[in-house]
Amino acid sequence: MRPKSTMRVVGGQAKGRRLKGAVVPGVRPTTERARAAIFNVLAPDVYRDGRVLDLFAGTGSLGIEGLSLGAAWADFVERDGRQCEVIRSNLEATGFSDQARVYGLDANRALAVLVGPYQLVLLDPPYRMVDLTEFMERLAATAGLVAPGGMVVVGHSPRVDLLAKYGELVRYSHRRYGDNVLDFYCWGGD
Repeated sequence: MRPKSTMRVVGGQAKGRRLKGAVVPGVRPTTERARAAIFNVLAPDVYRDGRVLDLFAGTGSLGIEGLSLGAAWADFVERDGRQCEVIRSNLEATGFSDQARVYGLDANRALAVLVGPYQLVLLDPPYRMVDLTEFMERLAATAGLVAPGGMVVVGHSPRVDLLAKYGELVRYSHRRYGDNVLDFYCWGGD
């Protein structure tokens, strides 16, 4: 298995460490610029010493960034087994294997089996997934998944419009970085 590209951890204790990229066609890792932007917008006390969930994990770069910046634990959900191996390899390379678990599941199925609460939920679904409304509604309706005051960050195509509110998830920031859009939601709207 040979990755198509490499990238680096942007900040924290693993800053500068190389990460393997996508090995599956169509997997589009979150750019370093977008990852840096996410963690620059979020207050560190949101995730520091907390639990992070990386849905549609791909390479695991989002969750690994959270671990590098002080999260205590991260769960990674990726349906493709080859990409799960990339995530495991990236966790090993960054020294976070003991602080993480990789689930080889579809993100919808994962919502039914994961046990929260997570202080930070990160998702950057495939760009071809143009209707995120149903998934966001399901995520918001999953009792106990997001901690009170917890954050959900969604990376998506500029062609996708997300609602300002899904259940208890209230959008507080909408940002665009090139062809990446980031929407930040807070549980309870705080």
